[in-house]
Amino acid sequence: MSSTFNGDETAPFFGFLGAAAALVFSCMGAAYGTAKSGVGVASMGVMRPELVMKSIVPVVMAGVLGIYGLIIAVIISTGINPKAKSYYLFDGYAHFSSGIACGLAGLGAGMAIGIVGDAGVRANAQQPKLFVGMILILIFAEALALYGLIVGIILSSRAGQSRAD
Repeated sequence: MSSTFNGDETAPFFGFLGAAAALVFSCMGAAYGTAKSGVGVASMGVMRPELVMKSIVPVVMAGVLGIYGLIIAVIISTGINPKAKSYYLFDGYAHFSSGIACGLAGLGAGMAIGIVGDAGVRANAQQPKLFVGMILILIFAEALALYGLIVGIILSSRAGQSRAD
């Protein structure tokens, strides 16, 4: 029985695992950030309902984290086609590390955004001068996920460079 498959038979497993990890961990970070900062917005809305729309920024920033994971998952999954091109373990590991880098960076950023968002919107309700400082901290927390996205794109682009076909 002849097979037309070139490459390593288990390599796509690692590639798909990387795509899943990127999406799952990034969405976990987005969910935690949204829930934690949403609790702060709800609590603050009882005291100062006029500031609710201004305090929704952490929730939006947390939601973007899931998009980062989606981008990497799509990039990885479109790069896995063993029937068209040989797919080796190097490629699978490159895609796996790409997904882990983006996913765990998104998870960490989501935790930071949730904690800062919760405390920040509550503090902003008591002292409006803290708004700019809260936004700056949230931007730096979001940048952590952006770093993971950039590294994930770079690592994913390394797939396919293992051997000259």
